[in-house]
Amino acid sequence: MSQEAIYPPPAAFAAQANVPSLEAYQALCAKAAEHPEEFWGELAQKELHWFAPYKNVFEWNPPFVKWFTGGKTNIAYNCLDRHLATNGGKVAFHWEGEPGDTRTITYAELHRLVCRFANVLKSRGLNTGDRAIIYMPMVPEAAVAMLACARLGITHSVVFGGFSAEALRARIQDLGAQAVITADGGWRRKKEVRLKDAVDESLAGCETIHTVIVHRRTGSNIHMQAGRDFYWADLEAALDPATANDCPAVELDSEHPLYVLYTSGTTGKPKGILHTTAGYNLFLHMTMKWVFDLKPSDVYWCSADIGWVTGHSYIVYGPLSAGATSIMYEGTLDTPDFGRWWSIVERYKASILYTSPTAIRALIRQGEQWPEKYNLTSLRLLGSVGEPINPAAWEWYHRVIGGSRCPIVDTWWQTETGGILIAPMPGAVALKPGSGTFPMPGVLPEVVDLSGKPVPAGAEGYLVLRRPWPAMLRTIWGDPKRYEEQYWSRVPGVYFTGDAARRDAGGYLWVLGRVDDVMNVSGHRLSTMEVESALVKHPAVAEAAVVGKPHEITGQAVCCFVTLKQGAHDHEALGKELRQWVAHEIGSFARPEEIRFTEGLPKTRSGKIMRRLLREIVTTNSVSGDVTTLEDLSVVSKLAAQQEDD
Repeated sequence: MSQEAIYPPPAAFAAQANVPSLEAYQALCAKAAEHPEEFWGELAQKELHWFAPYKNVFEWNPPFVKWFTGGKTNIAYNCLDRHLATNGGKVAFHWEGEPGDTRTITYAELHRLVCRFANVLKSRGLNTGDRAIIYMPMVPEAAVAMLACARLGITHSVVFGGFSAEALRARIQDLGAQAVITADGGWRRKKEVRLKDAVDESLAGCETIHTVIVHRRTGSNIHMQAGRDFYWADLEAALDPATANDCPAVELDSEHPLYVLYTSGTTGKPKGILHTTAGYNLFLHMTMKWVFDLKPSDVYWCSADIGWVTGHSYIVYGPLSAGATSIMYEGTLDTPDFGRWWSIVERYKASILYTSPTAIRALIRQGEQWPEKYNLTSLRLLGSVGEPINPAAWEWYHRVIGGSRCPIVDTWWQTETGGILIAPMPGAVALKPGSGTFPMPGVLPEVVDLSGKPVPAGAEGYLVLRRPWPAMLRTIWGDPKRYEEQYWSRVPGVYFTGDAARRDAGGYLWVLGRVDDVMNVSGHRLSTMEVESALVKHPAVAEAAVVGKPHEITGQAVCCFVTLKQGAHDHEALGKELRQWVAHEIGSFARPEEIRFTEGLPKTRSGKIMRRLLREIVTTNSVSGDVTTLEDLSVVSKLAAQQEDD
């Protein structure tokens, strides 16, 4: 199928859509561009609850911005309390555990659970301005913990349950957290992931932590340190029954720090991306309506983990603010078999499915027989997130899962952007497989060269953003200088996304992937420096260089070039050991696919490793471009020859 195949919005879909035509979409964008204060101000008044009105819609002092200054609100109130009078009995979450256990939680029940746990946090002396780490499996209590923190103004940082104890410790220390909220473990591919063990290991050297709260999920035996570790249920049981379910939402400033989410950077040290309250809330609320065309009758399923920004924005805060009924699933797509997802769609009559190209490619590999066993006719809209989706996968997703009737919203955004910035409004925009199409209202992307000059249509350039949007990151936690350098210095005066892109003659945007040394493995951003740092901690390793190589399923795979210290080494055994070593140091998702031992690495005369050449070697077996700065050209020749031999 041609990359320029075009799929207009189905007439029946457009007729019922929240944004029903291209003209309606263009009118929204025109108003947002020409009168941004009026545009966002009207939406904020209409769509959010305020305890006290804001004075200014936004204050822009590049590169720092504040939205709805002077206003008082609370995102947990907007996600729960305001729905109770009319929709308290509506389902908030259909939850399914990997072993098959299920729960159905209404908005009224979720409100009660959040109030109780907020009182638990208060009973441990935690209050507005404190920080808490959440390290949990995909269970409803993870969302409860997030919302309880938000209710009290405790800044949370969710750490993906696949991260190692070392990675967890680095985040606890950087945040200066007072509490860790965790579970004994979780289920993944029928095996227990022992989370509390990792927490215990991580807390060496974390003097700020005074409380660890443990949810019982697997029921396994774990170490509990007296005075520090408490079971969630025991703390709840100790609450005064008369007031346990009552915890008013704290009236917070619009710019109160909601959460810090750590993401890989090119320097190796993870960056703490700070998101605040009101602007983030409004933008997610609107993108639920614009991008997912959310209706009161929808059953919405985002398959991400809460540990990533997609889970924050499009499992917890966005859907609940918009009053959606969502599905949450603990396990993997292949447990007990590759029909699991489709059985969930059929059982809960999911109407919207939002997942990653990595998952789609894994499902394609298993064949059409799995989805064909199930009734998927409840689906009316499909979504893609995490990385660019190749047209062939788009076509399969559209035909096999969507029955050729469901529009696909191919979304581009980042941890830093908070919410979706580029995606089609499905009732308004004709789709081109592989293109994110057009930006959200108020988002002004350009494709430029490094001087900031727009490149011609069809030419590749750097994707930048000219104007602030309500959900953008405010800074890097504790490091505003790094925030300026990382995002605002590459092309002066604009936000540098780090992605390459092109805009075609029709104005459609095509995001092409990362331009820096960050890999995208199964939708997880992973710094090359982070993996290199882990490798060189091994006693046998002298030096390491890491690049992403194309991979049919995960998008990119981790490929490591390693030079060893003097001595006799069994390369096969050491290769296996190093792969496990990286998994232990960072997490299993970072496990290298390939370890290549080499006598030397391609370096400039100043000692900088030229990863560009390594990327070319693993993808094309050849080297092009300028190599005049190389210290030793023979290193590249040997590596290329080794690749050919392999």
